[in-house]
Amino acid sequence: MERVAAGDTAAFAALYDRHHRSVARFAHRFVKDAGKAEELTQDIFVKLYRHAGRYRATARFKTFLFRVAANHCLNEVRRGEYRVTHVSENDEEGRSAEMPAPEAHAPDRAVEGRELEATVADALQRLSERERTAFALCRFEGMSYRDIAEVLSASEAAVKSLIHRATLSVARAVEAWQAGARGPARSEA
Repeated sequence: MERVAAGDTAAFAALYDRHHRSVARFAHRFVKDAGKAEELTQDIFVKLYRHAGRYRATARFKTFLFRVAANHCLNEVRRGEYRVTHVSENDEEGRSAEMPAPEAHAPDRAVEGRELEATVADALQRLSERERTAFALCRFEGMSYRDIAEVLSASEAAVKSLIHRATLSVARAVEAWQAGARGPARSEA
């Protein structure tokens, strides 16, 4: 970032190449739409570039980047501009809106996989913004509690609590789905 602040565009390109995918995945956890997540990612990197001179190497770059990303995603979702609902059926043209299942040879497993994915996505959407952010940074980005605490401007104990509550909430949703998936209606299908 110090090189970016000095005008080194190659350094910015290297940062972008290294971190673009993880920021896009993180943004996708908020908006559940690949196109919108990409827009948010572009916005985040533009913001990063424009404000490179403000960067101070007091924390790891990834921690700084995800603080910017978390703040930007939370602000945009609060405004409502990027909020979308999870789509589990077909889009307007009749194409599948879900990723194709790798176990296409086992249709029942593919359906269950999509149902479970929708259940987890719904559970994540029901979390508070701080719980979702902490959970996503921990479980999907592999960040430490200390780094997440810096991103959220919170204590490590608060982060542990947020992640614990989020994990319990997601686990309850999955357990409820499993109980429904194993019920009599499923076994007859």
